[in-house]
Amino acid sequence: MKTIKFFAYSLMITSGIVLTSCGSDDDGDGGEPLPPIGGYNSADEVGAADLLAYFPLNADGKESISGTMPSNSVGATYAAGAKGNGLMLTNGYVDYPAIPAIQPTTGNFTVSCWAKVSNTKTAPDAESWISPLISFSGAESVVGNLAIFGNTHGLTSSDSIQMKAQYFFKNPEGTGFGGDAVNMTKMEQWMIDDNANGVQPQHAAFANKIGGQWAHVVFTWEGATGTARLYVNGTKISNPAWEVRFQGNAMPMAFFTPSRVTLGALASFVDGTNSDAWNKPLTGGLDEVRIWKKMLSSADINSLYELEKAGR
Repeated sequence: MKTIKFFAYSLMITSGIVLTSCGSDDDGDGGEPLPPIGGYNSADEVGAADLLAYFPLNADGKESISGTMPSNSVGATYAAGAKGNGLMLTNGYVDYPAIPAIQPTTGNFTVSCWAKVSNTKTAPDAESWISPLISFSGAESVVGNLAIFGNTHGLTSSDSIQMKAQYFFKNPEGTGFGGDAVNMTKMEQWMIDDNANGVQPQHAAFANKIGGQWAHVVFTWEGATGTARLYVNGTKISNPAWEVRFQGNAMPMAFFTPSRVTLGALASFVDGTNSDAWNKPLTGGLDEVRIWKKMLSSADINSLYELEKAGR
């Protein structure tokens, strides 16, 4: 993302000529390159060798590595986002055909994006529904192979968003394995009691007050230990008590095929195979969607957040 910085270093009064100079967001005020963040000069360098897909969402929804264009868009426009332009959805989604590269081959997986969502439950007795960010079709599951979404449940504070990643993929025997990663926005009494009784791992809550704001959301899967984690704005927010699945044994992520990406909705909604009241498309924003065939480290996730936040 380039910006032009104008300055007059010589003003010719008799001719009215103003000399100008151009700079870049990649340069410091003196024209010097900006210092690296976490050893990286731009977000594009983070996990570059293992990047499967990148959706800049600046104007047309094209996936930049494969060149794949959306097969269907509903309620979608492009306007100022978290970094340059972003995808704005009004009860809408952008659906893609299957992209062959987006299949986990290492057993590890990371998905990141910027998202702007609001709490969908502002009164205790109001209907609540999910705010889908990214989903991967496939499997005999309403959520497909994997879905990442905002989920408000009984929360009524307008700025509180519970993040959730739900998955259902093939285990080593070829049958289905399901689970989720979720953050608790507050400690409930049964969690406090578990912690007091020494139950391990200990529960932890994260307020996650990101309603109506652009926030950086990351999901990682570590195949060697069957561990799912969620991060928001560079900080891990998932409840540690629920991160490790399959008793910590190896559980490589393997999608049922074929799998396609949908931004802003579950494939089960797009296909009309599920019409539950909670299953609705997104009203909000998405930007800078990236998918890797590796588990990014917490340091790299923080670097990615800081770089993209800085427009790099």
